[in-house]
Amino acid sequence: MSSFIDPPTWSGPSSDPADEQFGDVVTATTLEEADAFDAVLVGEPYDGAVISRAGAAAGPRALRESLSGVKTHHFGSGPVRDVADLGDVPIPDGSVADVQRAIRERTAAIHEREALPVFLGGDNSLTYPNVAPLLADASVGVVNIDAHLDVRETRDGPTSGTPYRQLHEAGLDGYACLGARHFETSTAYHEFVRERGGAVVTATETAADPAGAVERALAALEGVDRLYCSVDIDVLDAPYCGVSAPTPGGLLPREVFDIVGRLAADDRLAGFEVVECAPPLDESGRTVDAAARTVAHALAGWAA
Repeated sequence: MSSFIDPPTWSGPSSDPADEQFGDVVTATTLEEADAFDAVLVGEPYDGAVISRAGAAAGPRALRESLSGVKTHHFGSGPVRDVADLGDVPIPDGSVADVQRAIRERTAAIHEREALPVFLGGDNSLTYPNVAPLLADASVGVVNIDAHLDVRETRDGPTSGTPYRQLHEAGLDGYACLGARHFETSTAYHEFVRERGGAVVTATETAADPAGAVERALAALEGVDRLYCSVDIDVLDAPYCGVSAPTPGGLLPREVFDIVGRLAADDRLAGFEVVECAPPLDESGRTVDAAARTVAHALAGWAA
């Protein structure tokens, strides 16, 4: 099995020569050449671990297509450049645990490079192999921007609801969830997070004060060496949410954009991901477009 499936050719669709788009600046690269870039995109087309409806395997392709037409200019930090695409991680046959092991081998090699890895999911089970290699030589904290805590027990093997339980068992040093919904988690799982010193900031609190929510998350992770940011796009309110498990009462896209831009500006950031974007479940592409712009805002925050 090759390390990566070749990335697509990027192209900006605008005919206006003044319109620099991500499609004009993202270029294909190899793992060996990744250090020449500030950030590298990595596709993970897998949804074999979803608890409810599948569709996230189509996420990487759709995210790239949408992002290619997004302009590179950010009013605060200027144009985003120096971004490359490694292609997709090959997904083997087998159980969810088998897939996690195979992906972890690839992500470990990616984390050895200087460029920031930006993972395009795929379902939330991918968070475990995306983060786990970082635990080997540093203290690590995760900010989970999500409607759910995803700390279920791995009773019959891992699922999209177990990644942070798996990471805690592997030595995760800190956890914060922004955008959690009332009546979307079990008391036992909230207690699991609290007993380990984690922070949970509800969707209502996060929407009322995104900057304050980020401060609360970073305060809970003050002592860690490295930071990982995960966006489960089901954090968005249901009208924007073509995902496995849409629910009402979530965040607006602009609130997510604000949050990820602030988090990406933290110089401890060691990885970023967007998961659970399911194009077949998306109405008019609105979730894909919001997720692609989430990636753009993270890249702008990192560049700043």
